[in-house]
Parts: sequence; structure tokens; C-alpha cells
Amino acid sequence: MSIKKTTIVTFSAALIAFAGLASAQTKKKVAVKKKAQAPVVQAAPVPPFATAAEIEEGKNLILKSDCLACHKMEEKLVGPPYVAIAAKYLQDQNTLNTLTQKIISGGTGVWGAVPMAPHPAITPADANKMIKYILTLNSKSTLTSSK
Repeated sequence: MSIKKTTIVTFSAALIAFAGLASAQTKKKVAVKKKAQAPVVQAAPVPPFATAAEIEEGKNLILKSDCLACHKMEEKLVGPPYVAIAAKYLQDQNTLNTLTQKIISGGTGVWGAVPMAPHPAITPADANKMIKYILTLNSKSTLTSSK
């Protein structure tokens, strides 16, 4: 019995001491100075890569051209599908310039050994619209502003 009483008394004393320390700690309140926060500056919205009119015109230009002889929307034919092109390239001015040259001058090596035939009759402005349409087919594409 003596061990039980000693244990209970020791435990009770420790509990009271702990409660006293906890109580003393909560009574001490230290004023913390908050740092002034800089005002949030909203960035200017990024202009759209292509307007709705450019996208629609690009789609119509593709439908009227010979592009569909080698390309499909989602399946590989002779050349890569449009969605694969959209997934590979960023929506930016560098891509627009590079792919405009590819359409007009032709090219090889990017998608395999089969070369892309040149299309010198397509104007750079029309090629840009066609490319803008194709690049907007990828909803996961990183949008960047065209400068």
C-alpha cells in the first residue's frame, strides 16, 4: 500500500507542477510585431495567342489546302497528327516563325524520314493562321505571349 500512496502522491505533485507551468506559460503574452506586407500587384493579362477569327480562318485554310492529304487531326497519316504538333510546340512567336518556314519551304527530320513538301503558294500570313489553329488544339500547351 505504501508504494501505491507514494506513486499517487508523486504523480499528483508532478501533475500540479506541470499544470502550474502550463498556466504560467499561457499568461505570458508577447506582442509580436507584424511586418508590413507589400501590396499585391496584379500582372497584366497575357494576350491570347490567337484570336477566334484567326483560329477559324486557319481551320478553313487547312480544309481548303492539301494539308489533309498528309495530316489528320488525331491520327498519324503520312505526317504527324495536328494534336501531336500542338503538344510538341509552345504557343509563341518563335514557334510561329519556325513552323511558317516549314510550311512554306518544307522540311525533314523532325517527325521522321518522310519529308514535308514545300508549299510556296501559301503566304506567311495564311501559314501563321494555320499554325495558330493547330497550336490551339492542345489544351495543355503552355501559353506565352507573342511579341
